[in-house]
Amino acid sequence: MNRSPLRICAALVLAALAAFVLAAASGSTPIPLARLPAALAGDGPAALIVRELRLPRAFAAFVTGGLLALAGALMQVLLRNPLADPYVLGLSGGAAVGALTMLLAGLAGVWVDAGAAAGALAAVVLVFGLAHGREAWSPLRLLLTGVVTAAGWSALIALLLALAPDRALRGMVFWLLGDLSAAARLAPAALTLAFGLGAALLLAPRLNVLMHGELAAASLGVAVRPLRLALYALASLCAAAAVTVAGPVGFVGLVVPHGVRLAAGSDHRLLLPASALAGGTLLVLADTLARTAIAPQQLPLGAVTALVGVPAFLWLLNRGRHGG
Repeated sequence: MNRSPLRICAALVLAALAAFVLAAASGSTPIPLARLPAALAGDGPAALIVRELRLPRAFAAFVTGGLLALAGALMQVLLRNPLADPYVLGLSGGAAVGALTMLLAGLAGVWVDAGAAAGALAAVVLVFGLAHGREAWSPLRLLLTGVVTAAGWSALIALLLALAPDRALRGMVFWLLGDLSAAARLAPAALTLAFGLGAALLLAPRLNVLMHGELAAASLGVAVRPLRLALYALASLCAAAAVTVAGPVGFVGLVVPHGVRLAAGSDHRLLLPASALAGGTLLVLADTLARTAIAPQQLPLGAVTALVGVPAFLWLLNRGRHGG
């Protein structure tokens, strides 16, 4: 079915704006939509809530969702598997070990972010080094290596949780479930999203060729091995930036690219920006639900995305099987 890329992107931009408006208005202190312009422009408690709390958190959710969806779309091309997600190669496990180590040491804030980033980098280097070996790595070898190393990271996570004192355990578990309540220092993640999307769009024509198989791509002049390496580095960078901001939020990088592909086709010139927009919008809505469902308490963001993502993905699979 031929759909206008401009119309699809315009619809996604409008959906993103609507999600930001909903996020600004919703919370334990609801703000009527008619008062939002005054809250944005004026002073007082409502202005403080909207400008200092809700909109920065919505922006953090949008950046995180965009990074995860973009990383998922790239990983699905790299592994030639529509069920791949940004964490399939164990990156979230490495980030979790780094972050939980900082929390176990009694550190917080920037130290947790630094630990997550270092752990994610270690996971990326480890998987690539083991998968490459002495031979050229293949998508299957990379996937198997990632699955095995992910199991190792999971064992280390279980060990850290077992060693953690009661006072630190709740914070560690909450981080593992995804959390935007302490999101800060968003400039690096936002710049990563801008860089990642720009670089991915430059690669998009070659990704379209690669979808037909490596032999066909090579016969058409595509340098397959450097392209796969660029995909791996770019997807890992985006996923690592997302995990550093919000922890391992699941299902966004799996469901969103899959759904966009079913709705808009497989042309990566449209698929990549549409996935980033849709992923950001979805996570803004999920975070709004997490904040408001049992306000003033907050639900773990990863739990909300899983509760929404599981039925959504099953529906997408059923829709794709019936050609809908």
